[in-house]
Amino acid sequence: MNTQMTIATRIKALRNSLPSHVELVAVSKTKPVEDIMEAYQSGQRLFGENKAQELALKAPLLPSDIRWHFIGHLQTNKVRMVVPLVSVIHSVDSLKLLQAIDREARLAGKLLPCLLEFRIAGEETKYGLTPEEGTALLASEAFRQMSHITIAGVMGMASFTNDVDRVRAEFRKLRLIFEQLKARFFPGDPHFREISMGMSGDYRLAIEEGSTMVRIGTTIFSERNALDK
Repeated sequence: MNTQMTIATRIKALRNSLPSHVELVAVSKTKPVEDIMEAYQSGQRLFGENKAQELALKAPLLPSDIRWHFIGHLQTNKVRMVVPLVSVIHSVDSLKLLQAIDREARLAGKLLPCLLEFRIAGEETKYGLTPEEGTALLASEAFRQMSHITIAGVMGMASFTNDVDRVRAEFRKLRLIFEQLKARFFPGDPHFREISMGMSGDYRLAIEEGSTMVRIGTTIFSERNALDK
């Protein structure tokens, strides 16, 4: 999109291009409050952050009806900071992390939707479950004892590459994982419905392959990283 366009213009054009069943998470990491407010004033309410400290600084400065999604790698020692602020955590990559989220959600008096993050891009990322690890997590007694989280779906990141066929195959892999988990663990469960995949460079492909939630930053905010050093 034209970098001379305003944030509001870009976000409206993007939202108008998305199918009605696909939610837009505006990735606001490293972006200043002023940029987030411009997106907010255009009607956007769903924003994604990937660092606990940054989220904790921003959230009190912005409208309370913003729905924050945590989309980055989450360390267990940062869970207490994040849980009271967010409406969804996309990046659950271990049973230990999910247990910590469940504990903090109980203390916060909330039922917190979470997505299981799967590693679909080979060795390019060290985060994310394998299909076998995801199955073991959901089959565990420890998971059955949790009462303050729900598993709302899956999340994954494709390889950063211009190889369209490779990216498409990775997105298809995530959709297949979603379908297998739904059939085995969540048949008839309306809460297990999200496939969070697709970013600025590949969201169109992701939607073609079944994404219900795209995480887009650069297309909306351009390259203005006011908090970057």
